[in-house]
Order: sequence, then C-alpha cells, then structure tokens
Amino acid sequence: MDEFADIGELIDPRPGEEVDTTRLEPYLRANLSDAAGPFALRQFSSGHANLTYLARFGDREYVVRRPPLGPVAPSSHDMKREHQVLASLTDVYPLAPRSYHYCGDASIIGAEFHVMERRHGISIRGDLPERFRNSPEAARRLCEMMVDALAALHRVNPEDAGLGSLGRPEGYTARQIEGWAKRWHAAKDVDLPRVDSLIAWLSARVPKPQAVTLVHNDFKSDNMLIDPNDLGRANAVLDWDMCTRGDPLTDLGGLFNYWVQADDDAEWKISLAMPTWRAGSLTRAEAAERYGRATGFAIDDVAWYHVFGTFKFLVIIQQIYIRYLRGQTKDPRFAKFGERVAAMAEKGHELILRRGAA
Repeated sequence: MDEFADIGELIDPRPGEEVDTTRLEPYLRANLSDAAGPFALRQFSSGHANLTYLARFGDREYVVRRPPLGPVAPSSHDMKREHQVLASLTDVYPLAPRSYHYCGDASIIGAEFHVMERRHGISIRGDLPERFRNSPEAARRLCEMMVDALAALHRVNPEDAGLGSLGRPEGYTARQIEGWAKRWHAAKDVDLPRVDSLIAWLSARVPKPQAVTLVHNDFKSDNMLIDPNDLGRANAVLDWDMCTRGDPLTDLGGLFNYWVQADDDAEWKISLAMPTWRAGSLTRAEAAERYGRATGFAIDDVAWYHVFGTFKFLVIIQQIYIRYLRGQTKDPRFAKFGERVAAMAEKGHELILRRGAA
C-alpha cells in the first residue's frame, strides 16, 4: 500500500503536471519551520482545476497548491487570496485548514503557490462510500452536516477573521453575473443560445442581498474532507481561492447545483457529483429551510440562486474544457466536458421553467 495514500487519493504527478523538486525542496526547507527529514512529493488525484500536491519531510506533511496549467481567468485560482484567507480563518472557522506560506515567485515551480496544513478524510462525489449506501441515516447526516457547515461559515464575522476588507461586497451579486458572463464569452468554443438566455434571465432579476458574509464560492461535498466513519462529521472545507465577502445565498445556490434529488432528471445525476439522491437525504427545500433556520436569512429567492449556481458551474466546466481543447492540459477526464456544458445549460433552462418565470 502507498504510504502516502489517504483513501487512495495520491498519485505520481500527471504528465505535464510534474514539479521541479530540485527548486521546490530547498525553497520549502528555507521557508517552513518544520521542513526536516527526507523529502518526497506526490499529487492529489482529485480536483479538476488547481493542482494540489502533498510534500512530505519525514513524518511532517504539507499541501502545496498552485493554479492550473495555461492561462487562467482574472481573479480565479488566486493562491495569494487563498493564503490570506486561510492564514487566519481557522481561528474562527475550524473547518478551514491553516495556510503557512505564500510564494509569488513563479520561477520556483512555474506559478505562484501556497503551502497549507494537511488534513485527512474522504471527499464524496457521485455516491456514498459503499458501506453507507443502504443507510438513510448516513445520507441524512451528510446532508445536515453540509448545510450546518455552510451556515456556520455565513455566521462568521469577517472582522473576527481579519478579513473585513476582503473583496468588494457592494453590488457583488450583479457583478458576479457580469463577471461570469465575460468568462463564458472568453472561454466558449461554440455558441449556445441557452447560455445567452440564462445570462439575460439572471441579469434581469438580481435579488437584493440580505447580508454581507464570507462567501466560499465553491462549497460542495467533494470540497470537504469527511470522517470516513461518520458522514455527519467534517474535518475540513477545501478550495478557498475564490473566497470573498458578498451575498451568502450565492453559496447556497451553488451547493444546490450539485444537490441532485431522486426525482430530478436522470441527466442531472450523471452530470453532477453529490449523492443527495440516496434514500434519507434532505430535499433541496428541506435543506433550504434548515439553512434559513440556522442563519435567519429568508429563502424566498433561493430558486434564482440555484439557476445562478448552475450557470456559474457550466462556465467553470467550459474554462476547463477550453484548456483541454487547446492542449494546455492532457487529462482525459476533460474530453467530455463540452457535453456537460450543454447539459448544464439545459438544466438551467429547465429550472427557470419550473420556477414559472421564463
């Protein structure tokens, strides 16, 4: 068994994603207080965008995070931002791993990067671990845990985390639509009228934010590390490079994009990655009610945020797909992402029709 393996998630670096350890190793030894002992580097197999590695010095482990290969959209994959958030957030939100060091010198590994705490657990995607698949209680505990962890983040006072100046919360939601629309047009390889319709519908109906909170911007089960023996217990929330201050319900809508119910279209279940269709899971309506009780926020406009979450997801998938088409990444997982983009555009349209506001 691989001595690095944590539920089998570590691999040798993929072709093209190797790191020059002759530069990285001495840099880490010079800038980390506990970087002593034999050095080894592996790559985490999960994730579709940022590249994440495990650096080990003897028994001491660190996680190294860098942006994906090729050009990236402005303000995305921001390692400096992620470091700034995680350097102090863990003091008030324990599920955030601590970041120890940021390096803006691209000559070390070919891009900026930061070095953070290693935490353990499983990331859950399309289905529950096999031992829990016939346990409605486990499915429900996972759902409740995700809602509660998100609500807890939104109850954090950004000032208490030293993040009171993070981002620009004024006009945040409208600016998000604008920004993601620009990213779509910059990354698309074909015209999709359904996407243009989504942009127009969202832009015409931007809700007024109820509060300004920290917003994770990619909160879902596979961005969490979960206790493999208790799905109701999270050990970490990961991927903070888009964290800012803004409208908290954008996080809930993003989560609902992945929250596929048993009665949803079968294509949604194929395209997305949370096992909330399993017996015992909360419905989206039940999850929204639980979130509303925990935060005190009204959930009347949650359908708009769900459509926005779907739109944002399809743009992210398109950004990955265009890098694949341009040869900037060789990962074969991305070959079918164009089909996923089209499927998500249809999903957004269906959500609007269900809302009765087309």
